Amino acid sequence: MATDRRPSVHTIPLGRAFADALATGLIARSGGDPLALAHGVILLPSNRAAAAVQAAFVRAAGEGLLLPRLVALGDSDLSESAGLALDDGDLSDPLPPAVDPLRRRLILSRLIIANCQKYAIPLAAPASLRLADALARVVDQLHFEGLDPAALDTIGDTDPAGHWKVSMRHLQLLLDQWPAELRRLGVIDLADRRNRQLDRLAARWRTAPPPGFVVAAGISVTAPAVARLLRAIADMPGGMVLLPALDTAMPDAEWDALGTVRPEPLVSGVTSPRPLDNHPQYQFKLLLDRMGIARGEVRDWPSGSPAPGPDRAALASALFVPSRFTANWPGRVPVGAAKGIRTAEFADDRAEAQGIALLLRHALETPGRTAALVTPDRMLAARVSSALARWGLTADDSAGQPLAQTPAGTLARLAMAAATQRNLVPLLALLSHPLVASGSASGAASGEGRGEWITQVRALDKRLRGPGKPRAPSHIAAHLAADIAALRRQGKQDAALDTLALWWDDVAARLLPLWALADGDGPAVPSQALEALRELIDNLSGGAVWAGAAGRQLAALFDAWQVAAPDGPVLLPATALARQLDDLLAGELVRAVFGSHPRLSIWGLLEARLQRADFMILGGLNEGGWPAEVSPDPWLAPGIRRQLGLPSVERAQGLAAHDFVTALAAPDVVVTRAQRQGSDPAVASRLWLRLTALGGALPPAMIDGLDLPALVAALDRPEHAPRAAAKPSVAVGERPRQVRLTALDILASDPYAFYAEHIAGLRPLEKLGEAANARWRGVRVHQLIELWAKHGGGADALETAIDALAADAALDPVEAAAWLPRIAPALRWVAGELARAQADGREPVGHEVSGKWTVGGVTISAKADRIDQGPGGLIVIDYKTGSAPKPGDVAAKRAMQLGLLSAMVEAGGFANIPNIAPVAAEYWLLKPDKAKATAKASDGQIKRPYGGTAVKEFADLVELACAGLAELTATYLVGDALFAPGEKGRGTYDHLSRRDEWAGRIAAGPS
Repeated sequence: MATDRRPSVHTIPLGRAFADALATGLIARSGGDPLALAHGVILLPSNRAAAAVQAAFVRAAGEGLLLPRLVALGDSDLSESAGLALDDGDLSDPLPPAVDPLRRRLILSRLIIANCQKYAIPLAAPASLRLADALARVVDQLHFEGLDPAALDTIGDTDPAGHWKVSMRHLQLLLDQWPAELRRLGVIDLADRRNRQLDRLAARWRTAPPPGFVVAAGISVTAPAVARLLRAIADMPGGMVLLPALDTAMPDAEWDALGTVRPEPLVSGVTSPRPLDNHPQYQFKLLLDRMGIARGEVRDWPSGSPAPGPDRAALASALFVPSRFTANWPGRVPVGAAKGIRTAEFADDRAEAQGIALLLRHALETPGRTAALVTPDRMLAARVSSALARWGLTADDSAGQPLAQTPAGTLARLAMAAATQRNLVPLLALLSHPLVASGSASGAASGEGRGEWITQVRALDKRLRGPGKPRAPSHIAAHLAADIAALRRQGKQDAALDTLALWWDDVAARLLPLWALADGDGPAVPSQALEALRELIDNLSGGAVWAGAAGRQLAALFDAWQVAAPDGPVLLPATALARQLDDLLAGELVRAVFGSHPRLSIWGLLEARLQRADFMILGGLNEGGWPAEVSPDPWLAPGIRRQLGLPSVERAQGLAAHDFVTALAAPDVVVTRAQRQGSDPAVASRLWLRLTALGGALPPAMIDGLDLPALVAALDRPEHAPRAAAKPSVAVGERPRQVRLTALDILASDPYAFYAEHIAGLRPLEKLGEAANARWRGVRVHQLIELWAKHGGGADALETAIDALAADAALDPVEAAAWLPRIAPALRWVAGELARAQADGREPVGHEVSGKWTVGGVTISAKADRIDQGPGGLIVIDYKTGSAPKPGDVAAKRAMQLGLLSAMVEAGGFANIPNIAPVAAEYWLLKPDKAKATAKASDGQIKRPYGGTAVKEFADLVELACAGLAELTATYLVGDALFAPGEKGRGTYDHLSRRDEWAGRIAAGPS
């Protein structure tokens, strides 16, 4: 029967907590009857909104009551399934099930790959997955707006460049192939099913409304199907629609200027006005238009709580005035509208997180006070959670943690990375993972426990570091076997090495099936690879990977993927499978069930829409974060979207702006940003700029009258920071009495580096699978020259040695191609120079000869690269693959090697060397002399570290070296001097030396 009843549409004004206002208003309407609410239904935008409303009823009830039925209608992207309560239960005409999102993604990926092959367009498999995601969004948006995908075929071609025709080649699969796939599977799109479900519900409620009340609360989804349902609810006797923070005071001219989206064909030469869909009120304008309700018909919700003052609402409205109405912009904001809003600007994002944590911690000092951080920046949220942990606080992070960051997720990712990359780093990270060998079936060889497992992993790690070691897991077994064989040839045996080899054989057998399926970039059958991956992580973890919320979610994901995989591409490169895994894990969120503080929360924008805390922090106000940077649609150009009646991609910025003003309306708010994100400068968000421009000089956030950024800087600064009491000191009796000659130069230039390496026994770890570095190249060249000399020094022997160097396992083809063409001519230059020296009467009397020399109570061991006997005496030669020491370092007694070698020769420190005094010392540099003209450039250089102004004669070189040795011996080796870091340190141990503090370059407290 027709009725003149006014549609029941309300808004909960800006400044009221939506969920609490809804609960108190409905309780007041129930007249105190604790059973009255149980007859009603509340439709909410999402499951998380339902949880917030449930908590609000608990807070408002005071005493026990029966809650109304809370039903999730679906979020703004229509990605959540509508509640089962909305199904009409018509068994005679049931709705087809919705297609599984993962299955749809894989099917579309397969169709896109086939389409690209049809048109000879190269396309990588990971790119097909991203395009499938974007294409799925096009499908959803078409259904969202109530458009048939066939509408794509009706668009006029207004693109003179022909881009639309190219796009339609691929979009054609939405018209032909995708519907056929849906029919084959007997399913429909989720958004299509949602529309049908909502339309059935609206039709049923128009004719037979439910007996109790029905409230649609907080729903701002603008889909036509949603608008039709909301209108049906608003017209029902017990129906009510509650909109969040509709701006009822916005001038009509501005309201009308927002426009609406309708399919409007573009006519050449005619510009259609673009709707302001990035305005925070645009979604309500469009929704009310589709409901057929004027803004003037919307009433304020009588929540029972005092109405907020108008000032904050006026500020929020003025923040987003359309540009053509900004002439009177400042005059629209009443005095005091920004009262209660403070700002905090930090130097970097780490300081911002620490400052937010301080504010949250301080809020807890007030009994009963609740505090929440609202931010779309998940990295900031994670940092704040970490900073709160220093006080033993855990905030309720309702957005959850990505499954990819949980132990179960990282184990799956590392297993896939180890299989696809064939690299030692992910392999050892996999074997070291905390879940590996931690379950009841430990996964270790011969029933070994976690401790023994880690011992073997660490032993393997050490053996695989440095040049010349295996770079691929497939070579590890051969490397270990070679080491064992080498020991046995020497008559030795290493029980630990034997155990390691047996352990690795067991581990390799476990990894072999996955390596065989995921062979680098070769194709793999997805379902088989997934089964192997599941089996691998199960075996390695002993089943522990499936424990807990994250483990159960990972198992469910594997089940869904396994079922959907046959509908996707038949074969995929393993790297594409790894990318799929990363994307899927990143999209799954694991939420903590318990253990958080009851008064602390961290909310994403979706979680914060209907909730309010006593103290709100809006964090991460940088451009690209809030609002998020929008990505262009790879399928539909902006003009095409307008012709179809689809919203622009910028609409998400309007939603983010509405979330911002909703949270900003809280009585006590701090807005924060960082001037740098990581190592890059950050640009302040347009929301921050509008607020600070319109709100005037907003007060800074302070704690007990203290500046917040200054508190952050002082937080980790100890009250008493004494200067280090002493540099490394070693008892005289414990100082080395035997040192290598090369270590003396280290001692002269950086005593701390000498202490770290030769007394403390510290050594930097080499890298896994490390390429041939400068040290390895130098040692290898010296070995080559020594072996060449021992085999007669002929030209054939040299070429054989160079060929052996080229075949060394430590050199990969790229390194061999880059380095060998430079070093081989230098080696031939050494042979030529040696031949010329012999022709001039010089004859080598020793190659790589070792000797010892005791002087000043210290025994020095050394090795001379070569000693020649010339007409006037001996000549000491040192080969250098790098640069020779600078004359200034020689004069300053920081480069004494060649001088001390000469002194050792003269003192008889080398056996089998003629007892003849040396007369010269030379560096033979195995590098071209760039100082010479190109036509005359040689492949090597001979330099003597004397003959200039710094060191004039050979005798001066020896005298300086001996004086330096005496000083070092007396000071450090038999003396009691402290091993202070030198001003010109080697760099390797600088991070341990506290050099800047000892040098007075950083502040230090009193000692």
